[in-house]
Amino acid sequence: MNKILNQLFNHERLSAEQARQVLVNIANGEYNESQIAAFMTVYLMRNISVEELSGFRSALLELCVPVNMEGKKSIDVCGTGGDGKNTFNISTSSAFVIAGAGYAVTKHGNYGVSSLCGSSNVLEYLGYKFHNNVDALKKQLDACNICFMHAPLFHPAMKSVAPIRRQLGVKTFFNMLGPLVNPARPTHQMVGVFNLQLARIYKYLMESSNTEFAIVHATDGYDEISLTNRVKLISNTEDRLLQATDFNKTALKPEEIFGGESIEEAAQIMTRILNGEATKAQQDVVECNAAVAIQCFDRSKSIEECIEEARISIQSGKAFDVFKKSIEMTKSVA
Repeated sequence: MNKILNQLFNHERLSAEQARQVLVNIANGEYNESQIAAFMTVYLMRNISVEELSGFRSALLELCVPVNMEGKKSIDVCGTGGDGKNTFNISTSSAFVIAGAGYAVTKHGNYGVSSLCGSSNVLEYLGYKFHNNVDALKKQLDACNICFMHAPLFHPAMKSVAPIRRQLGVKTFFNMLGPLVNPARPTHQMVGVFNLQLARIYKYLMESSNTEFAIVHATDGYDEISLTNRVKLISNTEDRLLQATDFNKTALKPEEIFGGESIEEAAQIMTRILNGEATKAQQDVVECNAAVAIQCFDRSKSIEECIEEARISIQSGKAFDVFKKSIEMTKSVA
């Protein structure tokens, strides 16, 4: 590790293979906590390269518990986190709305590290039992159009990194990796990123893996469609700036999408959204994020059509139904 650290401190980049090997070595317990922390903090001071992120991604996919969905098309909806905005759980709420609209969602998530409440925090609070039983995940996907993979159960090699990330309490390159290492390897992905440089890297990596994708970044820093400012949308077919009026919505203030001061409050917000009892601002944001994901799944549909599908999913009760059913199904998994 000392050789690698000196290379990085001299402002040199790692090759994809060097990056892959470092993460394999971390997983094998070959470095101490101080070395790992030093390595992680390098990427707080400079941008990560395509080769480095590609190598890290290769290592985690190589070491993960694989989830073979046998060719079934599905989408993951998530953000990198690390934007420091403390919104409610927009992508998690959107995932259930997408599932309620009839699309298969294989969601990958974790506890919050640089934020108060990650997807795993809110789902666990609401009674979701995490597991890595692949057969049970497939049954959940068939029955509910959604299954959730709690990252630590699928990436056991990263167990030694988790406490260091918690102690650091800031975004690291692992935030960048999360959306790229879904063990189900979904065919489609809608992902929010915390800066435009990372959006460009994601575009390159997703194109190289033949993923149908939509990458979003709000120009005021959100890693999702926040409706608080313009949003950059990069997909297989377009690269453009959108604003609230492009979704037939009105612009929002940051406080309207605040996630609360506790996990309990975040869970209450998500439950109200899925139950059709949210504020207009909360529902608008979820509808827009779900709509972009739906359009990623079916490019023939206009964004207006996709927003309507998201709205119907909520108003018909289907989003809440798949939410309740998916939680119940996890309770019977051995």
